[in-house]
Amino acid sequence: MSADQPGKTPAARGIGDQEHLRVLGYEDSFHRSMSLWANFALGFTYLSPLVGVYSLFALALSTGGPPSIFWILIVGAGQLLVALVFGEVVSQYPIAGGIYPWTRRLWGKRYAWMAAWVYVWAMLVTITAVAEFGSGFLGSLIDAPVTKEVTLGLSVLFLLVAFAFNFSGTKMLGRVARIGLGAELIGVIGLGLYLLIFQRKQEFSVFFSTMGVEGDANYAVAFLGAALAGLFLFYGFEACGDVAEEVANPARGIPRAMILTILVGGVSALFSFGGYVMAAPDLQAVVDGNDIDPIPAILEASLGTVGAKLFLVVAITAFLSCVLSLQAAASRLMFSFARDGMIPGHAWLSKVSPRTAVPVNALIVACSIPLALCLLIYAGGSLTQITAFAVIGIYVAFQSVVLAALRQRIKGWRPAGPFNLGRAGFVVNVVALAYGVFAMVLLALPGKTGVFLDDWIVLIGLAVVMGAGLLYLFIAKPHTNSHQPEGDAIAVAALLRAHPGNAAPGVVDPGKPRPTSVSD
Repeated sequence: MSADQPGKTPAARGIGDQEHLRVLGYEDSFHRSMSLWANFALGFTYLSPLVGVYSLFALALSTGGPPSIFWILIVGAGQLLVALVFGEVVSQYPIAGGIYPWTRRLWGKRYAWMAAWVYVWAMLVTITAVAEFGSGFLGSLIDAPVTKEVTLGLSVLFLLVAFAFNFSGTKMLGRVARIGLGAELIGVIGLGLYLLIFQRKQEFSVFFSTMGVEGDANYAVAFLGAALAGLFLFYGFEACGDVAEEVANPARGIPRAMILTILVGGVSALFSFGGYVMAAPDLQAVVDGNDIDPIPAILEASLGTVGAKLFLVVAITAFLSCVLSLQAAASRLMFSFARDGMIPGHAWLSKVSPRTAVPVNALIVACSIPLALCLLIYAGGSLTQITAFAVIGIYVAFQSVVLAALRQRIKGWRPAGPFNLGRAGFVVNVVALAYGVFAMVLLALPGKTGVFLDDWIVLIGLAVVMGAGLLYLFIAKPHTNSHQPEGDAIAVAALLRAHPGNAAPGVVDPGKPRPTSVSD
């Protein structure tokens, strides 16, 4: 890229970034200052295996025993198929905002409005949850008492520090994301390998032992109940596409960054989860549910007091990077939503800072709503109830892209980006959709506590968010304010294939008119 103009790729490598956007009906609004390595780091720190494994380790073991580790492989394989579908879509549509523009151009305005509405709320709630979980690590590091006031203050600190980094610009976002990536790799792969090699207290056969977790029931039921161990881990890779207009050569690089996020994240999670299992001094107590927070004791026993403190520093860095990446992804989604006039306050939300080239007002919202949710939790709200719909909401948004892509394929769409699965694309799309439906069914299964709200909270949360979105959509009709293209995947593919920049050198007729944008 160094020999080319900014935002351009050589003719032999295809259409330039700026011209690609023009074909899609947009002009550059950002600085393309994020490297592909930083783009991968952004997706990886959003996915954050350290956060995911730490948050669900005890729950997974007490529900499904040591074999619950295999959910990391199952879900990783399923989400890799989803990432491949996303890769083809973003390669044709390298537009900021990810889920929203992809569903709009694959299906239509109203469909995209609902997908984006569900996804943005899922991300805002996830930001809140990660900040709240991270406050526990920070509190342990500074030996702060575990009170509601301390939790609120430290959660707010996470949100504001991440906002300050995001506010500084794309280069700072990429820099901190790379630091977070290093922290994640040390905290999951490095520590996991150390525990597996030097602190092993179990035999490897333990991963095939249920340790009696099923009781008198069938183990298959217990294993299915532990699915969250994987389902909570493998999202975040789509954040690579949320900042597509801030990356050079995104049509080629972002699909690779998404796939790498899944592969490295899966390996990291396996080492981390496996290391904690192997190093647990009393694994049976964890499986029996008697030790609900076993990781601090494992770290203390394996690393000593000083080593455990150092791990806390690494973990805090990872949590901060995760909040940072989530804020960045949410703000780009809201910007993309607002740029097309599809959301209240769209003129304000679509403003980009001329100095830092970031959507500052959307960033303010991406920080303010989680702050409000933290205050709600402090006032007596339940973190579990507030965040219950977040994971299923994200899966619903993901599968809205997969379904829309399959619909277009059936109508004759052949993705025209440089990342292309060819004939295998249809099969991958079908299997990715089947996996997604299976995952959503598992997430939606009611609990068995006998308390209605607790058992059905996931579906209640999803129904509230989707119901409010549908009500607003049909009453306010926000889609009528937007005149950008929709459902044009087949037409855009034809334009891109016909574009002189995508032809082999010496083939293009110099006198042939340039194809116009679908918005011309």
